[in-house]
Amino acid sequence: MNFKPMEEFLDHLTGWRIPGNVMVVYKDGEAVFEYTSGYSDVEKGEKMSFDKFFYIYSCSKITTTLCALQLWEKGLYKLDDPLYDFIPEYKDMYVKRGKDDVIKSPVPITIRNLFTMTAGFDYNFNVPGIQKVGKETNGRFDTLKTIKGLAEEPLFFVPGERWNYSLCHDVLGGFIEAVSGKTLAEYARENVFGPLGIDAEYGMTDFYRQNMAQMYRFVDERGESDIVKLQKSGISMVGGHIEVNGTENNHILGEGFYSGGAGIVTNVPDYAKLMAAIANGGKDKKGERIINRETIDLWRTNQLNEVQMKDFNWPQLKGYGYGLGVRTMIDPSIGTPLGEIGWGGAAGANALIDVDNNISFFYAHHMLNNQESYVQPRLRDVLYKCMK
Repeated sequence: MNFKPMEEFLDHLTGWRIPGNVMVVYKDGEAVFEYTSGYSDVEKGEKMSFDKFFYIYSCSKITTTLCALQLWEKGLYKLDDPLYDFIPEYKDMYVKRGKDDVIKSPVPITIRNLFTMTAGFDYNFNVPGIQKVGKETNGRFDTLKTIKGLAEEPLFFVPGERWNYSLCHDVLGGFIEAVSGKTLAEYARENVFGPLGIDAEYGMTDFYRQNMAQMYRFVDERGESDIVKLQKSGISMVGGHIEVNGTENNHILGEGFYSGGAGIVTNVPDYAKLMAAIANGGKDKKGERIINRETIDLWRTNQLNEVQMKDFNWPQLKGYGYGLGVRTMIDPSIGTPLGEIGWGGAAGANALIDVDNNISFFYAHHMLNNQESYVQPRLRDVLYKCMK
């Protein structure tokens, strides 16, 4: 293994437009590469360090789907069970058909639909059903109550009809609470983070806030500000400038809302332990098992049909299908191992897990408009060159 090319690439990123980054690579359960580049706070001249915390946004989905699969392993639900069996508010759902027209959905939302982003939701918290929960909870937005509030809103398509990146995994977080009887934060702490010795939480703490890398925003020439649209667009090479974004994650609605889709705060060396355990067949070097290898193989099996795959077209996802909440490599022409899984986050976090070769990494920078279409495929390609 020779990680000089990766060092050079990470330095290239911080010399380009990324303020600072951190990366940890594991092979066979051992950390084989750890590197920082650039600044955690450009204005103060603070160099990036391994102990800085980040909003990892959608890399939270890896933990959320893993937690849900743990409950599946226990036999507490089947993938094609209707969601309303567990959250009755989803019994009768309606679907938008034009500006003012709605129809009753001919099929229910299933748990598989939540995993696979095919339930019919969009990515918008600013709807009446959720706003009402905010008023009723004095701004706490307790997770399960919030998810029940979302059930009042019509869907954007019939479940299973399309793939659409959306609030599916936030709803999955509420489902985990309904099934386990614990908050999502408690469940993850007891069944994932605690067993692996990971310093991570769904939500902010005073300690995290005091030790967080500054979060920036790359403002491009188009002036687009919607972070989900930016993550989808892949237009990353236009000009622009970096500005301080502040310390808030607008996907964390209140102190009672544990966002399954975007709520985790952690540091790179700690969250890398989770990727390493998954790559090691579901257990860490000490033998602490969090998921079975057979379940990982289900997790990384492409779930999308030909019609749904037409929507799964982000530039950084070329060659991938979509499993139970993770990208999964299905195209041998890309040149990297089939079955490699992972996901990225809106502020630049990125995870790669290769179970067949027991290789993984976790990477993060802290900049919205994350330039993922440029960064993520290159991180992957450089990694495999380094591993030879």
